[in-house]
Amino acid sequence: MTPPPQDPDAPQPPQPPKPPAIPGGAPVVTQAPVVLPEGVEAPSLPSSSPRRIAIFGDIHANLEALETVLADAEEQGCDDFICMGDIVGYNADPAACLERVRAMGCPVVKGNHDEDAAGTHSLETMNPVAAAALEWTRRMLSEDQRTWLRRLRMVRQVEDFTVVHSTLDQPSNWNYVTNRFDAMSNFSYQFTQVCFHGHTHVPRVYIKKDKVTETPAESVAIEEGSKYFINVGSVGQPRDGDWRACYAIYDMPNELVVFRRLEYDIETTQRKILDAELPRMLADRLADGR
Repeated sequence: MTPPPQDPDAPQPPQPPKPPAIPGGAPVVTQAPVVLPEGVEAPSLPSSSPRRIAIFGDIHANLEALETVLADAEEQGCDDFICMGDIVGYNADPAACLERVRAMGCPVVKGNHDEDAAGTHSLETMNPVAAAALEWTRRMLSEDQRTWLRRLRMVRQVEDFTVVHSTLDQPSNWNYVTNRFDAMSNFSYQFTQVCFHGHTHVPRVYIKKDKVTETPAESVAIEEGSKYFINVGSVGQPRDGDWRACYAIYDMPNELVVFRRLEYDIETTQRKILDAELPRMLADRLADGR
């Protein structure tokens, strides 16, 4: 899919480290009680949870980035995990990433690429590069794996917060939230104080109190009287100008959400894309963080 337009008023991230060049190519430069809405699954984390939860998504078949994020989450003391969807698509390890997430037994919501990879419908209206990657992905997945993707829920409630890949107002329409005006529609359907989402590949934090505002995606204190719609960014294909893998930790006892950015073995990921004969721009864009 064509990446959504960026909000010109959004805070700009610090300049990330420059990634390696693609092998064989030119260097690439970076720049209270809760009412459950219909379709929401009941909480599913164990009651013995330390309630320090790693929330990650938009993996997009990038195994190196995924393993880096999961290892870091364990080092940070996270014993629980939630996946925000789009496990597959774009990159070259769809089956391995799917099995890694499935084996964790953690809550997972469905992303648009998960739905497209699990289906048999035409992809002709899609961006040609994304469509080519999804056609390839369909061939790489077993029927069992595609069935697992197909059965994922669009929205889930975990503990006392909600998770969705895109938006709560129309989760199956895959709408993008790129600014505070887009976020306003979601808040009307948000029955929990905190909701995490993904889809745009750009970490963002929207807060509704007297009005809807946006705050930098760094460290966010959850305060009484406010609602939060939080995009956790992308593990496998960030689009905010920073190539490093992104995820968030929800420290529930301390009412704090902290974002993490991690370097990973991008060269291996790029080489796998080229070896699979996927479009070269999919390798190039990883280093650009776009």
